[in-house]
Amino acid sequence: MTDTGQILEKMNQRSREVFRRVVEGYLLSGEPVGSRTLTRSMSEKVSAATVRNVMQDLEYLGLLDSPHISAGRVPTQQGLRMFVDGLLEVRDLDQQDRERIDATLGGGEQEISNLLDRVGTALSGTTRVASLVLAPKHEAPIRHIEFVQLAADRALVVLVFADGQVENRIFTPPPGQTPSSMREAANFLNSLAEGRTVSELRRSIEREIKEHRQEIDSLARELVESGIATWSGEGGTTERLIVRGRANLLEEGAEAQDLDRIRSLFDDLERKRDIADFLELTDEGEGVRIFIGSENKLFSLSGSSLVVSPYMNADRKIVGAVGVIGPTRLNYGRIVPIVDYTAQLVGRMISDRS
Repeated sequence: MTDTGQILEKMNQRSREVFRRVVEGYLLSGEPVGSRTLTRSMSEKVSAATVRNVMQDLEYLGLLDSPHISAGRVPTQQGLRMFVDGLLEVRDLDQQDRERIDATLGGGEQEISNLLDRVGTALSGTTRVASLVLAPKHEAPIRHIEFVQLAADRALVVLVFADGQVENRIFTPPPGQTPSSMREAANFLNSLAEGRTVSELRRSIEREIKEHRQEIDSLARELVESGIATWSGEGGTTERLIVRGRANLLEEGAEAQDLDRIRSLFDDLERKRDIADFLELTDEGEGVRIFIGSENKLFSLSGSSLVVSPYMNADRKIVGAVGVIGPTRLNYGRIVPIVDYTAQLVGRMISDRS
């Protein structure tokens, strides 16, 4: 049993009720909850002084905090974790929310990236916070690779897969590239690519570069390294991490401190290169996971909460994830079933098209 679980187990009924009502009131309004407010909603008739004493005990335990003298109380990160783990009542998925998510499959769209983009937009619109969708890697064997120089600082890589799918991605090549050096890089890649997936090709190239570093022209080597980093990361028209609904976190009236946290959050997102870390958050199997504040290593600087669930392909292998990110005072009881249902829907969508 966790420390918070042990604390909850030892709390009497009155302490539990005061704690639960403080957290629920804070999640609803974002404001500190005072003792006089609680006395009007408690199941037993108690004085404000009695409630204040209970709140002080809960503050001593590290579950509540007082923003300033004479203010009400708000839950701490530890308090929110205990509430989510032990007292959270998850609602059934609302029919209107279900229909809004289901509508993303309409229109006969077949392109996975477009469908996932629509899922992310619907998820952010439904929850009123930012959504994150981690798209699955395309793991079919490669048939052919070609580089096309568009400008001095822009190039296009064309990936043709054995299953017939073609992906075009724009990236920034290292300085000094010429059409001939790009052809050299493409020839080198094609000599290794046949029958390999992008991940397998990357590992093979890393071995080749290590074994024959002196044999590869330095500029072509830089192009290979840069191109592969682009394919497995973000950018272009098929970015793997889709973020939608940023404006939902920039509501009018937000305090300066909250805005700073939000800017920090999106700085984290922009800087994040190894988005496999996002998928690692779901590596404990099926089901929704909730990360509060600093528990979330990917966005810990922003003090945000992340509600995330993996989705699986037809082979029951985790290939991606969907989630929402927002302030710690999310409506967890409503959002958890929305994220869970969306992940199941995306999993079915991926399986049907595999």
